[in-house]
Amino acid sequence: MWTRLPSGTGLLRAAGESVPPTWFVLIGILSVQAGAGVASRLFAVLPPSAVVWLRLLTSAVVLLALARPALRGRTRADWMVAVGFGVCLATMNFAIYQSFARIPLGIAVTIEFLGPLSVAVIGSRRRIDLLWVALAGAGVVLLGRSDGDITLAGVLFALLAGAAWAGYILLSAATGRRFHGMSGLAVASVAGTILVAPAGIAAGGSALLDPKLLLIGLAIGLLSSVVPYTLEMQALRRMPPRVFGILMSLEPAAAALVGLVLLGEFLSAWQWLAIGCVVAASVGATRRREPKEPPRADAPAEEAPEREPD
Repeated sequence: MWTRLPSGTGLLRAAGESVPPTWFVLIGILSVQAGAGVASRLFAVLPPSAVVWLRLLTSAVVLLALARPALRGRTRADWMVAVGFGVCLATMNFAIYQSFARIPLGIAVTIEFLGPLSVAVIGSRRRIDLLWVALAGAGVVLLGRSDGDITLAGVLFALLAGAAWAGYILLSAATGRRFHGMSGLAVASVAGTILVAPAGIAAGGSALLDPKLLLIGLAIGLLSSVVPYTLEMQALRRMPPRVFGILMSLEPAAAALVGLVLLGEFLSAWQWLAIGCVVAASVGATRRREPKEPPRADAPAEEAPEREPD
C-alpha cells in the first residue's frame, strides 16, 4: 500500500511545529538585535537616516509581496489608522537608530523599552504594578551612573523611540481589527517608508547606489523586521500572549549582549544592573494570572500583543 508523501509546504510546517515556540521568540529577539548591531557598524559609511530608510524599504517590499493587501473598499478611518501606525513605525525606527549612533545599543534599547512597559502598567489596575514602576525608575536612575558614554541626545532619541513604540502597540491593535493578517503592517510599512524617504535619500546621497551597501541594507531589513515578525507569528499561534510578553522582556539584555559581541560596547556594573531592573520590571508587569481556558491554537495574531519590528 502506497503512502502519500507530504508536500514541501507540509514538510516545512511539520518541521516548524517540531520546534518549541519559545525558540522562535528567542531567535526573533536575537535577529532584531543582530540587525541593529549590523546597522550600527554601517553608520561609519552610511548615516542612520539612510540605514533606516533601507530597512523600512526592504520590509515594505517583502511584506507587500507576502500580504498582498486589498486596497479597495477601505474607509477613510481605515487609512487614517494605518497611516498613523506607519508614522509610529517610522518614528520609532528613525529615533532608535539615531540613539544607536550616540549611545550603546543595550542602553538605548533599555530606555526605549520604557514605552511598552508604560503601556502594560497604565492598562493594569494591580497595586503591585507600582512596584514595577519603581523598579524601572531605579533602572533609569542607575543608567545615569555612567562614565561619559551616555549623551543627552542619545537618551532623548531613545525616549522618543519608546513613546513611538507605545503608540505602535496601541495602533497595531486598531489596525489588526481593520486589516486582515499582515496586510495592515504592510500598508503601515509603505507609509513609514514614504515618510522617511526624503531624509534617508538626502542623507545617503550617492552612497545608496553602492550595491554592497544596498545588500547590507537588505540584510538589515530581513534581520530586523521580516525574520522576527515571521517567527513570532508562528510562536503566537502556539503560546499564550502572556508568555510571549515575558520572553520579549529579555530584549534589553539581548541588545546589551549583541552590543558587546558585535560592537565591543562594554557596559559598567551599574549599567548592567540598570538593564536587569528594567527587564525584571517588564517581566513583572507582563505577568498575569493563567486564563481558565488555554488560548486557541488557531487564534489570529491580532489577538496577541504586537512587538516592535526593530
